[in-house]
Amino acid sequence: MKTEDYVHKHAPLVKRIAYHLMAKLPASVQVDDLIQAGLIGLMDAAEHYDGTQGAQFETYAVQRIRGAMLDDLRQADWLPRTVRKSMRQIEAAINKLEQQNKRAPNEAEVAKALNVPLADYQQMLLDGRGHQLMYYEDLQDSEDSDFFERHVTANSGDPLKMIEDAGFRKLLVEAIQSLPEREKQMMGMYYEQELNLREIGEVLGVSESRVCQLHSQAVARLRAKLAEWIEDRR
Repeated sequence: MKTEDYVHKHAPLVKRIAYHLMAKLPASVQVDDLIQAGLIGLMDAAEHYDGTQGAQFETYAVQRIRGAMLDDLRQADWLPRTVRKSMRQIEAAINKLEQQNKRAPNEAEVAKALNVPLADYQQMLLDGRGHQLMYYEDLQDSEDSDFFERHVTANSGDPLKMIEDAGFRKLLVEAIQSLPEREKQMMGMYYEQELNLREIGEVLGVSESRVCQLHSQAVARLRAKLAEWIEDRR
């Protein structure tokens, strides 16, 4: 099969990967930029694919496409510190309310605890798209490493090894089970079924931006639950 045939046949794969990756990135990242970088990765995969090595082309291409997208983002500071600060405030508010009420707080309660209108709180969640379960900075006393190193690289082992820890996995499963039903359903569709934000929105009957808010809030809830465990290992 010629290079252009591979590209034509598997172009939809680039879109699928780009849209799935978007939930892990802030709103400032444009999906068209990811698609453009992914197409370059697909062309590179088509040119270098050797079917005699046994790997299916799609399996090989996914790695090249995703790698090209991440390379394109490498020098970008995706999530501003002001947004990270806001998300930490949300985590703290959620944690305090859970301790007080012995249940997961709703959005109105979190907004009240933060002393902001509900609409402003929901905008904070939307701005926080790309907020992650764990950062390298969670294990450090400063924020002097860049965003890409914290979120993507895995060569220094720290968050990866923590996630592989049996105690962490057990606590994470319990934290996911304690999420409000719609957030738990959303996380399952995104991480297990690998639906993108638009597809999840169609299932839940909400907008794509609302799915982003739910994702940010779910991650904040999980981080609030895991905060003590992480702090003990700093």
